[in-house]
Amino acid sequence: MSTEATSTEATSTEATGPAAVVGATPASSSHGLVGLLRRRAKRRLAVGASPVRFSANDYRQSLRITFGALIGFVVSQLMGWNYGVFFTVFPMFLLGMVPVLNAHVVRQFLGNACLNVVEISLVVGLTQHLPAVMTVLAFAMFYGRFRLMAKGPWFLFGANGVLTLSIMLHFASYPTLDLFDLLTSNVVASVLAVGIAYLMHAIFPDVAPRPRPQPQPKSLSLQRHQTLMGAITATLSFAVFQSLDLRDSLSAQMATILILFALGYHGARASAQRRAIGTLLGCNLALVLQLILSTQSDHLMLVVSSYLIGLLLFAREHVIEGAGSGIGFGGLTTLGILFGQYLGPNQDLVYDAFYRFSSMCVALMATLVVMAVLHRLLNAWAPTRATD
Repeated sequence: MSTEATSTEATSTEATGPAAVVGATPASSSHGLVGLLRRRAKRRLAVGASPVRFSANDYRQSLRITFGALIGFVVSQLMGWNYGVFFTVFPMFLLGMVPVLNAHVVRQFLGNACLNVVEISLVVGLTQHLPAVMTVLAFAMFYGRFRLMAKGPWFLFGANGVLTLSIMLHFASYPTLDLFDLLTSNVVASVLAVGIAYLMHAIFPDVAPRPRPQPQPKSLSLQRHQTLMGAITATLSFAVFQSLDLRDSLSAQMATILILFALGYHGARASAQRRAIGTLLGCNLALVLQLILSTQSDHLMLVVSSYLIGLLLFAREHVIEGAGSGIGFGGLTTLGILFGQYLGPNQDLVYDAFYRFSSMCVALMATLVVMAVLHRLLNAWAPTRATD
């Protein structure tokens, strides 16, 4: 599976709706998170049901994700670096979203990190006192990234750019933040993630070559539809999180961006359901681990051991789903944020977990409402209609 495969999957999601996503059902039969969990459990426990596919390649990929994310977390903790979320989430993103590693993937990942430094330095340095101008420039940057995602071959460059730009633009808009520290952490975390990815692929290589799926052609109107929907929604997310001073709602902000990777309203609706479940499970597991650690969260080995358990569980689920940002990846990123950014000897992880889940649910619902409105408006005009 290559970067083009990720784009192909997103196109298929847009074309066929939630029923095409792994294990998803149409929205009309959805009864919320509890109903979706029950349906998933019934499918897995049904008599005569086919066994869950988990090949040797899947097993190796789950190990790469687990130990790659673990190494990023340990390095950031030992070095005492700020923005630990970059060091925990970037390896998850690189090893989880793209199961292969080649020069094209590395160029996209590192190229985006370098371009981010230039973009954030210029935009924040010149327009920090002009919020309206900064918002317009943010839209232009998001538009460029989603345009690449809609076309396909540079999907990883666009997706990583959208995610990192949304986070850094929000944090960098606060005048008290050290911009140099933020940009340096982003670059160092990106380089470290690539090094970790190479190491993981060397230790846990695939046992069989992965098939290279052919990208599906898209009409120009569909590309415009996906680009405009993603850029407008991401810009509104940035504007809301900046204007409401939601500096501590990193999970919610990431959730509003990750569901946009489906490149369409129908795919985003299914992705939001799965991500909400993954975040709920990730928060619950983090709470259990916090209770086990109690006041010993300053002992690195105990923290690493508990973190490893969560990574193993969610990495396996992510690989089995094969659905991009689903339950497994939602749980992985939730653990990465809570452990990488908020875990500490004097930190109340219980409050953080409840706050992250509640804020993420509100953010996802608001994002889906915006996307539903945009979907109808864009379909009303032939040049932006979501039809092939």
